[in-house]
Parts: sequence; structure tokens; C-alpha cells
Amino acid sequence: MRLTKFGHAAVRVEKDGQTLVIDPGTLSEPEALDGADAVLVTHDHFDHFDHFDEERLRAAAGANPGLSIWTHPDVASQLEGLGAGRVHAVTHGDTFTAAGFDVQVHGEWHAPIHPELPPSHNIGFVLDGELFYPGDAFTVPEQKIGTLLLLSHAPWANSTQIFDYARATGATRAFNTHDGLLNDAGLSLVGGLFGTLVPGLAYTKLAIGESTEI
Repeated sequence: MRLTKFGHAAVRVEKDGQTLVIDPGTLSEPEALDGADAVLVTHDHFDHFDHFDEERLRAAAGANPGLSIWTHPDVASQLEGLGAGRVHAVTHGDTFTAAGFDVQVHGEWHAPIHPELPPSHNIGFVLDGELFYPGDAFTVPEQKIGTLLLLSHAPWANSTQIFDYARATGATRAFNTHDGLLNDAGLSLVGGLFGTLVPGLAYTKLAIGESTEI
């Protein structure tokens, strides 16, 4: 599969001529959805849309009658009217095929933000048993994974949580996501610490628009 990094939390994954996009939110480039066959959305927040942009998804679905979307029921309920069979609500333990990828759903909750804020749902996706995208959570899949799309920064996360999570997954390779609020200095600092704190993990920082083969 071919992985391409887009702004903040969005990625494109391509295989055998089909394209799957994960979390194309307001902080990602609109072209992330160009030519997509399927979209996966991990969650929606009550206060921002860095992973889910309803208007953009509706526009993409209108332009491409073959586009299908898989997401948590909380998000699926906001996409009514796109046509029968196009929006699929999934939760932890579900499996399905999207754009030629075998997908497994892991996790239920967004990582805690603050005790005074209500909890929100979050699901992660394993593609072809290899690539795991957890969204805004520190979910450890029940199965061994090889490649982790790793949250690099969030106002609700600290570095200890991020590095310990990378260790807990047992992944041997990781690429950056959720880094739209970091400048170049912050990105370099986070990347440099992985070599020291998670020595068994090959961490690569992808620039926006950069691709890699997995």
C-alpha cells in the first residue's frame, strides 16, 4: 500500500488502483479527497472539526457517486441524505472491506480531555492487518501491528503518554499524524526523542504531500 500524508490528521492510502482517505478534516488540504473510493472517519468533536468536515464530505460524495464512508454512529447521523448504502456506522469489533482494504475497528472512546468536558467516542482502524490509525485515542489493538500512524501532539496529551503508547502497541514502524499545531521545531523535537525513548520503533516524519510504500 502507498501512504500519503496530508495536513494535520488526514492520510491517503492507495492499493491496486483504489484510494482510501482517513480523517479529512478542516485542517487538511481539500485535494486529500480527490478520486477517493472510500473515507474512514474516527470521530467528531463537539467543539472542532479537525478530523471531520461535514461540508467537505458532502461535496465529495456529490461529486463522486461511488464514494462510501465508514464512521462511528455519532458521525454517521450527521451525514443523512447521502443515499442508501453510502454511509456505514461501525463500532469496536466490526470488520468490513473498503476500497479493497480489509478493515478492523478498534476502540470506543476519545482520550480524556478534561474532567469537566463530556467524553466523546472515537474508533480506530487497522488496514490489512498491518497499518493502524487510532484517531484521538491511545487504543492498543488486540492484535500485533507493524505500522502505526502516531498522534504526534495534542493539547490533551503529554509526551510521556505518546511515547509509552508507541511502546505498548509493539509497532516496529511509525509515521506522524495529528501534528497541525506543531511548528518545524516542535516536529523535529518529537521525532528526535523517539530514537531515544522508543528504540525499537523506526519513526519517520512525513511532510505534507509526501508518500511512502508500506
